[in-house]
Amino acid sequence: MRITHLLALVGTVLLTGCSSMMKPADNQVIEASPQDSAQVVFMRSAFMAKAIDASVYDVTGGKTQFIGILANGTKVAYPTTPGHHTFMVVSEAADFMEADLAPGKTYYSMVIPRMGMWKARFSPWPVARDPKAEYSSQSSDFKDWIADTKLMTNSPKSLSWFESNKTSVESKRVEYWPVWQKKSAADVELRTLHAADGL
Repeated sequence: MRITHLLALVGTVLLTGCSSMMKPADNQVIEASPQDSAQVVFMRSAFMAKAIDASVYDVTGGKTQFIGILANGTKVAYPTTPGHHTFMVVSEAADFMEADLAPGKTYYSMVIPRMGMWKARFSPWPVARDPKAEYSSQSSDFKDWIADTKLMTNSPKSLSWFESNKTSVESKRVEYWPVWQKKSAADVELRTLHAADGL
């Protein structure tokens, strides 16, 4: 087994039950984004893969910034700069989402499980304003996604977990980024948060 695959498997094993490393936010309301910044709220709400957690990162420009760990039924808000960003979700594998963020706006993404070789894999999907999109802020489900997920924040334990697992995370980013780059323009378009999707 190649060392990158071994490290990836170790990281996956460690992500089983890591949700206890995060802590509930004191304020469960998603506050409006300040006018000089933007924010993305990542949410998980699915029947599948409830026992497996996924970690979320901002990998804009090839730099990996830890956002948090998502268990099913949770969400995490990530304040950041307006402009172009690339986000990554890691579990058994890694997958990506592009975003063009406008100042003063809040964006949403659903982290969706799919079947993997050993365990569930996860993909970040944009919540678009288009009512015909697979995940839409105009759908009747949107309010339920927000209401049924608890807002979490990082704790010393989750930050320590990331520091201990950087090598595994980086190996997955390096391994799966070329896969993302081979996607068609149409596929990337479906997986992009556009400025107009902000609320």
